[in-house]
This record gives sequence, C-alpha cells and structure tokens, in this order.
Amino acid sequence: MIALSLGWGVQSFTMAAMSALGELPRVDVAIHADTTHERQATYEFAERWARWLIERDVDVAMVSAPEKDIELGTGKVVDIPAFTVSNNGDGQVRRQCTSDWKIAPIRRYLQAHRDGSPVELWIGISTDEALRMKESDVKYITHRWPLIEKRMSRNDCAAWLKAHNLEVPPKSSCVFCPYHNSAAWREMWKENGADWRKSVEIDNQIRKARPPYDLFVHPARKPLTEIDLRNDEDRGQLRLWDEECTGMCGL
Repeated sequence: MIALSLGWGVQSFTMAAMSALGELPRVDVAIHADTTHERQATYEFAERWARWLIERDVDVAMVSAPEKDIELGTGKVVDIPAFTVSNNGDGQVRRQCTSDWKIAPIRRYLQAHRDGSPVELWIGISTDEALRMKESDVKYITHRWPLIEKRMSRNDCAAWLKAHNLEVPPKSSCVFCPYHNSAAWREMWKENGADWRKSVEIDNQIRKARPPYDLFVHPARKPLTEIDLRNDEDRGQLRLWDEECTGMCGL
C-alpha cells in the first residue's frame, strides 16, 4: 500500500500533483490529518484542489483525532509546545500535537485499510529541511521522501507547480502554532480575521492550563495582543526598494 501524508502545504501538494500527473507512481491514498486548527486559506485551498486530485485517480481521505485529543486550555492537557514562564525560569512544553493530531490518526486509517499489507508512506520533506527526516518507528510502515530523491527544495516545488499551471498553496500550519516565525504572526495580525482571533483565543485559554507555569504561544512570552508585530514600514519608515531585487546588489 502506498500512502501520502497530505498536509495541503507546498511540498505535500507537489507530491500529490506529481502522482496525479504521472511524474511519480500512483498512490493508493493521500491522507489529510485535519487538526481542525489550520488556517482558513489552507481549508479553502484544499476545497479547490481535492476534487482535482480525485478526478485524476488520487484518492483523498481526511482523518482527525478524537475530540478528547484536541482539547486546549481545559486544564487537562496542552498538546502544543507553548512557551512557559515560572519562578524557575523560562521553558517550553514538550510537543505532542504532531503525534496526537497527525501521526496517530493517519496510522489508525492505515491499520483499518491496509489489509495486513506493509505501507510505504510518502512524507513531503524537501532538501532544505532534510534534517526532519526520520525513519518509521513501527514495523508495518516504511517512510519515503520523494522530494529528497528528486533533490527538490521548497522553492523547486513552487516552481514545478507554476510550470504545470497549478496553484501554489499557502504554508500549512495551525493558526496558533508556537513555531510560527515573525512574518506569519504579523500576517495574521494584519489580516485581523478569524485566524488571528482564534490564535488570541487559544493563547488566552492556555495561560493557566498547566500550573505553576504561565503558557504563551509566542516566544516573547507575552499575550499576543500585547506584542508589537509592526515592522519598520508599519512604523512609518519609507521604503527605498521595490519588492523584487534586480540583481544589482550582488546578493
């Protein structure tokens, strides 16, 4: 059985599209583990392109964790790697979300559908993040990284999609992920939409969920609403360059 872990980000969608167009072998199923906390743009992208994959004989399945596994801020469990503050110093909660919300639901699906056969699971890791490659820790699953085999970076994936007149998806992640970089937080703040509101809500909910620590989704260890996410341009600094580099600077 060949399965593909489909997060609807650039790398995983590139693999799925390559399978659909015959540049990679046909997968038996592309599995999306829905955390229910993805950015709205990701859900909209999936709605547009799932049918395109299905029409080209790539079966798309969606799985999710049981409701009890995705409780946040209830005082019972905090799965995300939130940043901590206590009298003993700063730290970070151990990350459980990937295992609970993605790996476990995918494995439940595979166990229910593999009919005892081994599974080759494709994972969308590109050359610029090769350090994330890990072998499977269960005997019936073998991991494979087609993008590594093709020596493709994330930029290569985006270029391949554009060359085939396919849409390049937005970055896939939970809206409140503590691993967001400054640009991601700022983008949601600027949009001031449902993604930002949910991030603020979760940030507030988890604050006292693991006493004696205070928990935060941002590494500044402050409530999101108290963090200055403006850049120099937002503060009034004039821009001296256009968005695209002409190559004159030599960088």
